[in-house]
Amino acid sequence: MNLTISGHHLEVTPALRSYVAGKLDRITRHFDQVVDVKVLLSIENQTEKEGRQKAECNIHVKGSDMFAESAHEDMYAAVDELVDKLDRQVVRHKDRLQSHSHESPKRLM
Repeated sequence: MNLTISGHHLEVTPALRSYVAGKLDRITRHFDQVVDVKVLLSIENQTEKEGRQKAECNIHVKGSDMFAESAHEDMYAAVDELVDKLDRQVVRHKDRLQSHSHESPKRLM
């Protein structure tokens, strides 16, 4: 898995980088065919504090691409919310790939 973490109007500290990488391990635990992950952390110049710090992520998995974004007052809370959204998308994608059809009991004999 290729992991790229970048910042826009923000310096990505080693603590923030390790926090994001640790949270993204949850996604690879649910679906191991993740090819590429790009995370963009940014601070927008807004007058209100609510939703000023933003986290965006593009994930390329075998079969499709996924995107999620989250904004919050705190960058760590934005990353938590982002990973929750991505986790739901990855689990749904994995569920779609699996075959849920069963043979009827009449055809088994």
